[in-house]
Amino acid sequence: MTTLQMNLKITRMRKTHLTDIAVHNQIRAELERAQRIVISAHIRPDGDAVGSMLGLAQALREQGKVVQTVLQDAVDPKYYDLAGAKEVQTSIQEPYDYLIVVDSADRHRVGKVLDGIDEVDLVIDHHISHVNFGKIDVVEPDMEATALVLYEFMPLWGLPLSNQSAECIMTGILADTIGFRTSNTSPKSLRAVADMMDMGINLSEIYFQTLSSRTMAELRYWAQGLTKIKYEDGLVWSVLTLEDRAISGYQANDDADLVNQLSSMQGASMAILFNEQPGESVKISWRAVPGIDVSTLASSFGGGGHTAAAGADVPGNLDDVMREVLMRSKAYLQNMIR
Repeated sequence: MTTLQMNLKITRMRKTHLTDIAVHNQIRAELERAQRIVISAHIRPDGDAVGSMLGLAQALREQGKVVQTVLQDAVDPKYYDLAGAKEVQTSIQEPYDYLIVVDSADRHRVGKVLDGIDEVDLVIDHHISHVNFGKIDVVEPDMEATALVLYEFMPLWGLPLSNQSAECIMTGILADTIGFRTSNTSPKSLRAVADMMDMGINLSEIYFQTLSSRTMAELRYWAQGLTKIKYEDGLVWSVLTLEDRAISGYQANDDADLVNQLSSMQGASMAILFNEQPGESVKISWRAVPGIDVSTLASSFGGGGHTAAAGADVPGNLDDVMREVLMRSKAYLQNMIR
């Protein structure tokens, strides 16, 4: 094993920052050499995926790089004010010499963007369930957001934050901490946002756009799900069907963050939202109070995520999937709180 290979392994296993310096130097050298770069993130991109991708892309463009940003699913229009948001493509359009994936726990989460592509040069992530799939995987499971990983490491890679890239990075941090409300919110993320405020970034505007602003279709979609809430022994759940999506006029295939509303219910230790997808599959989102690791549940269904917030895409009929997931989730929850 070469010294570089050993250092790459150390980064992936999350050893001390000091031993990671060789890897950061390698990343910096590779980014300096690269001229045409592609950046992608996971399907159904949330604020951290979008903010991380756009923030890194903007910083690279400011260094003279040609950057394509590519996502299988469309960017939510609420992020259109971020630099480069309206230029995101659904497939790679031009030749490139370097490929980066952000905020994705495994290759499958990136979707069709990676079809026919053998190698990913650099992966940047923060999910505890991460499975290495890049030549270099920079994974920081103790950080609340991939955007925070970028905030910490971009200077080491020769990529200073401008106001435009900082707006994207702040968006990602706010999205994945739900406005500093998650149990893993750390002083580091608060300091990062405070530093960006010192740069002139408007926290209240980005907070509103990222977490509070809702369209009429989103609210109608929520209404469909809220009428079907059920609760049993510390578990609250609901479902959004394809029919609900059509009735509300909601165009995306996510849950419009309804699961975070379910998880706020008093007395609930775990929340689950079932979101029916075209083609006989169901997107499942879990949320839990501190002390209950739903990433374990998600992994058992082929998904992953964080201790308190995880998800999985499960093939099958909605009723059958709900029955199996509820049975196993109830048993898991009762075992955890026993």
